[in-house]
Amino acid sequence: MKSTKRRWVPAAMLGLTVALTLGACSSEPAAAPAGAPTSSSQPAGGGQTPPAGPAKVVALPAGGAQDVSPGDPVKITVADGTIGAVTLTNADGKQVAGSPAADKHSWSTTESLGYGKTYNWSGNAVGTDGKTVSISGSFGTVKPKRQVAGHLNVGDGQTYGVAMPIALNFTNPVADKAAVEKALTVETTPKTEGSWAWMEGDTSVHWRPKDYYAANTKVVVNAKLYGVKLAEGTYGKQDVSASFSIGHSQIVRGDTQTHRMLVFQDGKQVADYPASYGLDSVDWRNTHNGIHVVMEKDPTYLMSNPRGGYKDVFVRWAVRVSNNGEFIHALPASVWAQGNRNVSHGCVNLSTDNAKSYFDFAQIGDPVEITGSGTTLGAADGDYHDWTYNWADWSKMSALNS
Repeated sequence: MKSTKRRWVPAAMLGLTVALTLGACSSEPAAAPAGAPTSSSQPAGGGQTPPAGPAKVVALPAGGAQDVSPGDPVKITVADGTIGAVTLTNADGKQVAGSPAADKHSWSTTESLGYGKTYNWSGNAVGTDGKTVSISGSFGTVKPKRQVAGHLNVGDGQTYGVAMPIALNFTNPVADKAAVEKALTVETTPKTEGSWAWMEGDTSVHWRPKDYYAANTKVVVNAKLYGVKLAEGTYGKQDVSASFSIGHSQIVRGDTQTHRMLVFQDGKQVADYPASYGLDSVDWRNTHNGIHVVMEKDPTYLMSNPRGGYKDVFVRWAVRVSNNGEFIHALPASVWAQGNRNVSHGCVNLSTDNAKSYFDFAQIGDPVEITGSGTTLGAADGDYHDWTYNWADWSKMSALNS
């Protein structure tokens, strides 16, 4: 059956007040005694001693800057000197967390800023001449017309099959797809080649490996969306992340012409079920060729298909493998055809015992490879058609590769 966070703001000294605090007035150097060397002194190593000078301070973002993304790096850098003390506060006087580098040549925030806020610098640096330079200035962050959250389809601590795509979904199309992709990372152990691709009218970006994951791979996905401009006036609301595992390599291979469904685990065949696939003589009832992905499991399900003329037909042990209504499920009424003929409306029909056995075995993200049909899985068949693209075409769907 078938049921129907970050970009740099250019550095500049504009608006950043750097006040030199002077000590006693300097005097002209005394004349060298007779017979003394007239050239500058040489250090033991033979090189010239760098001349002492005032600290040169640069702020990111520049003082006076407006519409700064709150996810951008915020930093004070000092040349010819070191950081003395730096404080960054918002308009309410609350300090932003930050810390100096070990060499004290820079200071950076360690937390993101807020949207639509004004921030003020204070502090000082000490030059190689021993004199203090004051640091002050201010800048403002952008106030978005709208903040949009991204939602991952994978969760912390979960285990998925070797074909599981990572999907980051948005409620509205993303205009600056490259900026979003630059904020995304996928770390795998062992290292696994993969790529992002934009789908569903640019409302979703998916990552999948070039080939199926190796069994027991560890995966961490990070989407640093906060502060990222998604479209004009629209920015990321928050960062999202997930850490999950890949389980056993579990692959279903179904052949509509042999009427069998073979199940493999870690390269070994563990089951051979007689099955009935979609009716061959009617295109819209065909079970689609291609790599499907297990998407959900329901012990009971009500099947409806207006085109097929049925509604709320009760079935058991339903495993969804596409969003076009294709399931692997029990159907006692077609046991007579299972292993012999294709009579379904697109689903893979099994006996109740066999359907229960497969239901208990299946994990979300397992691939289901169908061959022998006259119809092929494609973009119109729902969310997880990632594996219908060859690797070259999939890679081109990345905003960073197109």
